[in-house]
Amino acid sequence: MNQNNLFSLPLAIAVLGFFLLSSCTSFGSHTVARDRFDYNTAIANSWKEQTLLNIVKLRYADMPLFVEVASIVNSYSLEGSVALGGTLSSRDAIQRDFFSFGTAAKYTDRPTITYVPITGQQFNKNFMTPIPPRAVLFLMQSGWPVDLIFPITVDAINGLRAEVTAGANARQGDSDYYRVITLLRKLQKAGAVGMQIVKGKNNQDVTIMFFHRRELTAEIVRTLREIETILGLKAGVRELKVTYGLFPKSDSEVALLTRSMLHIMIRLATLVSVPSEHVTEGRTVPSLALNSGIKEDSGRLIEISHSTEKPEDAFTAVRYRDHWFWIDDRDFKSKRTFAFLMILFSLTETGGKAGLPLVTIPAS
Repeated sequence: MNQNNLFSLPLAIAVLGFFLLSSCTSFGSHTVARDRFDYNTAIANSWKEQTLLNIVKLRYADMPLFVEVASIVNSYSLEGSVALGGTLSSRDAIQRDFFSFGTAAKYTDRPTITYVPITGQQFNKNFMTPIPPRAVLFLMQSGWPVDLIFPITVDAINGLRAEVTAGANARQGDSDYYRVITLLRKLQKAGAVGMQIVKGKNNQDVTIMFFHRRELTAEIVRTLREIETILGLKAGVRELKVTYGLFPKSDSEVALLTRSMLHIMIRLATLVSVPSEHVTEGRTVPSLALNSGIKEDSGRLIEISHSTEKPEDAFTAVRYRDHWFWIDDRDFKSKRTFAFLMILFSLTETGGKAGLPLVTIPAS
């Protein structure tokens, strides 16, 4: 047998295997699209589920806990090897010619994820501090509807209180509170309301809410007059100082008693639908019926349902106390409220770059 023919086919296979392995040892930019979107989706979904779980836990007077993803370090490696050997014997030898070859590959995907619980001073700053009235107006200025922003973030406007449907502070809200929101929404749609920051005493920033003076239709003028009457404002005033508090100090001021993130979550927790037996057994408190004088859109901010079986079409769902609590993916109003809540979390972040999740992925 021709020795050259003996080795030609195995040798070709071995060389081919070597090149195939060597061509796969570098990942580089090919992993960016997959890793970026996969981790983006995973972190977003876990953040939604964590938020929903804490809202449900508050409904049962359970302690909420938030855990941040502080860093993600993922390491890929692919190792390849080719072994080639053989023995040529003389014609008189008992053993025949021998040839061997082999290939081996090893793939490793080793992610390291660091979690940091939000506790202590950071928890106080992020969750216990009321949202500044300025941030509320910034959200309004950026296009978020007033009838979404105020019922979630503002507990009172010039002494007019919002409704609380459960808990120790349960109360029927003032219908004028929701009437003011409806009127402000009308001004917002007409582009007749805005905000600005000016310098006040001691060079401190002062937040001003203003109403446009020109090109006001008769309907908008009537809307302004009604707002002045309900809030006890000076007639014809066009610039109003916005402060934090329950009551204003003058008739040219609007006092907003804003909520903290924890207060907002407790507010939303009162709207969670719970099993009737949990109320009967004293595991949670019953909810008040919505005030008949309040528009359903303003009172019912979010619909969080419960079931014993895992929902099939959920925007987000969590399991707690042997029940599933979830938001229907077809309930756009509830999804919008939940998305707004996530934006509020971003506004209350107090850390700098050190607080941002760090994703490091060596790809070789």
